[in-house]
Amino acid sequence: TPVTVVLGTNKFSVPTAIPPHARVIPDTGPAPQSTAPQIKDGIPGGTGNSPGSLFSGDSTLPSPPPVAKPPSRMVVPSNLQSARLIKFVRPVYPSIARSVRVQGTVKLAAIIGTDGSIKALHPVSGPALLIRAAIDAVAQWRYRPTYLNGKPMEVQTTISVIFTLEQ
Repeated sequence: TPVTVVLGTNKFSVPTAIPPHARVIPDTGPAPQSTAPQIKDGIPGGTGNSPGSLFSGDSTLPSPPPVAKPPSRMVVPSNLQSARLIKFVRPVYPSIARSVRVQGTVKLAAIIGTDGSIKALHPVSGPALLIRAAIDAVAQWRYRPTYLNGKPMEVQTTISVIFTLEQ
């Protein structure tokens, strides 16, 4: 029989009796057996290491994931690292830069070793006439070592060396 839908009423009601046109489907017993392959535990082609197989005597456990190696170097903002400075060597103002009145800030990317010594320096920015003097001085600086979970760590930071001429 066709279904009649009335739009716009927004009224729904629950039937109070079974309609006379409803068919009764008799129960014919168990469902037919599937021809698909039967899977005891897990996914076809898998390892069988499902929670069910752990309790069924299967002793092949998956290896645990590798433990993440802690970082050997940490990035520390320059303002925090400068507080750890224990040996400061003042840069020598290059005479040629002084004579042509060059001044400014040299920024250096630095790696500080686990013992607090400077391991690597690379210029990031600054007047070319001042870079060598900044590197020569900062290479002699020394910091208190930085520790993470009781282990000494290398530190990556930025160091600013300011050159100003006296008035």
